[in-house]
Parts: sequence; structure tokens; C-alpha cells
Amino acid sequence: MIFVVCWYLSPGFYCAKSLSCLLEGGLETLAMANTSLLFYYFGHRRFSPSFRSFFFIPTCLALFTSLFILFYISTTSNLFSGQLHPSALLLKPHLPSGSSSNTQETIPALFHNDSTTPLMHFPSEKNDDGRNESQRFSKLQLGSNGIYVNNEVFHDRDIFMEDYKEMNRSFKIYAYPHRQNDPFANALLPVDFEPRGNYASESYFKKVLMKSHFITKDPTKADLFFLPFSIARLRHDPRIGVGGIQDFIRDYISNISRKYPYWNRTGGADHFYVACHSIGRSAMEKAEEVKFNAIQVVCSSSYFLSGHIAHKDASLPQVWPRQGDPPGIASSKRKKLAFFAGSINSPVRERLLQVWRNDTEIFVHFGRLTTPYADELLGSKFCFHVKGFEVNTARIADSLYYGCVPVIIANHYDLPFTDILNWKSFSVVVATLDIPLLKKILHGISSEKYQMLQKNVLEVRNHFQWNLPPVDYDAFNMVMYELWLRRSSVRIP
Repeated sequence: MIFVVCWYLSPGFYCAKSLSCLLEGGLETLAMANTSLLFYYFGHRRFSPSFRSFFFIPTCLALFTSLFILFYISTTSNLFSGQLHPSALLLKPHLPSGSSSNTQETIPALFHNDSTTPLMHFPSEKNDDGRNESQRFSKLQLGSNGIYVNNEVFHDRDIFMEDYKEMNRSFKIYAYPHRQNDPFANALLPVDFEPRGNYASESYFKKVLMKSHFITKDPTKADLFFLPFSIARLRHDPRIGVGGIQDFIRDYISNISRKYPYWNRTGGADHFYVACHSIGRSAMEKAEEVKFNAIQVVCSSSYFLSGHIAHKDASLPQVWPRQGDPPGIASSKRKKLAFFAGSINSPVRERLLQVWRNDTEIFVHFGRLTTPYADELLGSKFCFHVKGFEVNTARIADSLYYGCVPVIIANHYDLPFTDILNWKSFSVVVATLDIPLLKKILHGISSEKYQMLQKNVLEVRNHFQWNLPPVDYDAFNMVMYELWLRRSSVRIP
């Protein structure tokens, strides 16, 4: 209850009125026992004029401030007046620099009486290439909550394409050099074979990067500096092993900081490393300047971890390498609602198995499958990515490769390419607490929305594939774009 305190010239006398009467049109009952006693106590006390003035001035200021805020809200928001009338929604598309504005006009959104998600129509504007600029808005829809929803796979395709060209033109990386006869060349140089397995992303990236046009041998031209050690290779090196990785990283940083000036001048802020195995999470414990300063491009990217800083670090997609398209991806009949297969190595997976183990629509398996894994993915509408030891697995890339809409059940997962891709347009994210509601959530997705999700899945597949040599917009180039976004705008000489 908000009270207006009215002080009179007669000492010790005041009245209290509820401001709610201004909002609700009437007085509310104030005769509560404790409040009455408080009024009686203060009503029979005499206060000096200076004491009364001490409370009178701030009370008046609070009153006028509250009234001003209410007036401002009532005149600038539809909070009190209900939903805004459709005719008031005037939309003016953004024109990129250099595009023609001769035909630009403001057009109201078009609403259908039988739909709560009206389509938006924009003026037809063409740039110098004759491309219709309104295409970038063509999939925007007004949701039931009154917020326009972007169904495109990119947050902004035009900005991405423009930046992508600039990245390919100017982005340079200096990789600390190592010779073939280096004692740890196996962990510091690219592998001489085609990477494979569950953690291949780490080796793929380094192998492609070292042969790319992004590499410069002149460190003064570098935007970023690459720390080329491989966590996965060190893990299998009998001289290092899991227990010795922390010491190796500490000594490596110490060596390059003594030999080269580049680390010390920024504290490692313009350096980065790449790791896909979860052991990389603890590998920097004895080199905290790497964890807190350098850019960490890792598969196990979780907001929950104190060592992961989302705006500084980047998420590396965990991809089991596959080439080409799976047979029947376009014509496959997806009769199963949802599918998951994997070991039960986390409480989240245990809960999933407990709830849906014997269901006839959601198929949850652990252990070895009796049918081919590819057939299960091709035959399911939705495929579950469920947190195991870490938030990341290769199942998102598996789902996308086989054209199955991924359902992500991994709290705090900083998803790959979040700066670029609109994950809501091709996946479904479900909180772990909502595992018992999975069937209700999936059945609640309309046929039209599923078709949109599945269409976008087929569009983003190439962003989660590694290629030798790389191709435009594949996993390597998407990671490079994430690094380009994190470069410093000022190059230190």
C-alpha cells in the first residue's frame, strides 16, 4: 500500500490516504490493528517543525515521482490499455548501406482474422544486384505474445554475408612455429592423416587452418595468435597423459612468453587455442591467464562453468566426420516421434530413461542398438541431444546430418555459432526439468512449424560438417567467423 502523508500546521496532526484509490477508484480498508496503533502513537506525539520538514520534503518528492512514472507508463505503453490495434503497427524495413530507397514506404502489417500469427508484408525493394531486400523479412511472424519471431536460420543473413567477405579478405592468424623434429611435434603440428572419431573437430580445425589463407608468417600483421597444442593428442601421449597436461600447458605458455613478445603485451587476450575433449576444461588450471584472458574454442562450452566466458570464448561443434549426403534423406519417412541412444552416464539421461523407456512414440535406448544408428535417425522426426558427462556430444551434428530436428536437453549449453545462427529456427530446446513433458511439447508443435524446422535443418547441415579442403560456410569457416568477431579492433604493434 502506498500512502500519501499530509502534514498540517497543527503540530503532530496528519492524515493518511491510500494512493490505490487513484488507481482503483476507491479506498481500501486500512483498519488493521498494527496500523491503527501506529497511527495513534504518532498522532499524539508532537514533533518539532524541523523534524516534520525532514519527512515532508522527501514524501512529496516520492509522491510526484510516482505520479510522473505512472503518467509516463500510461502514455507510452499498452500495459493498461490492452493490445495495440493492428492498424497502429507500421513497419519500416532496414535498408543496408548503398541500397536504393526510391521505392521505400511504410506499410502496416497484414493480419488475418483467423490467425494469431499474422504474416508481415513489406515493400519490394531491390538493391544494385536486383535482389529483393524484403526477402530478409519474409519469414517474420507475429507470435501469440505479440513479439515478432524470426524463422530464418541466421540472425541477420545480410550482415553475416558482408562480414564473411571481409573476414576472408583481411583476417590473419599467426601460429607459433614448431619443427618436425620437435619432441612434441605429435601434439603441436597438424596430424598427417584425415581426422576421425568423436573428437575429430579439434584435429580437423588445426589441419585445415595451417594450410589456409588465414595464416601469416608475419606476426605484425596478425589479428590473433594460435596456440597449436592438441589436448586430445597430449592426453594419449604416454609422456604427458591426463595428469601431466596442466604442467605442459603452463610450461608452454612460459616458453612462448620468454621467446616472443606477443603474449606479454596483451596478457594473452589476442591468443586462442582449440580443444574438443572435456579434459581441456581442467587443462588450464595451472595457466589461469589462458583460461581468463585467451579465447577458448572448446566443445564443452557451458555457462555453468566458471572458466567459460561466453562473450570471450567460442563453442566448437563436436562432429563425427561424414562426407556427402546420407541416402534417402529427402525421401525418408519419419514415423517415430523421437529417438535417443547412448550410455546412461548422467542424472539427466537416467531421468530420460526412467520416464520414457517403455513409450511407444519416444524411443530411448542405452547400450548397443539392434538396428543401424543411421536408420533410427532417418526414421525419426525429432532426435534428442541429452547432456552426458558434459553438455556437448556429437548428437546435434548427427541429427542435422540425417535431417532430424534436434531436441536439446542440456542446461547452460553455449551452443555453437550462437552469434550467427538462430537456433530456434531449426531446433527445440527443452529444460531438463521438463523431461516428463517431452511428449506434450513435441505434440504441441504444429505441422507447419515442424516443416519449417525440418527445412531449416537441411539448410544448416553444411555449417556442421568438416571438409578437406574446406568449403565456404562449413564448420571450419564458421569457427573462423566466430574468431573474427572476437578479434581486437586495434592491432597492437
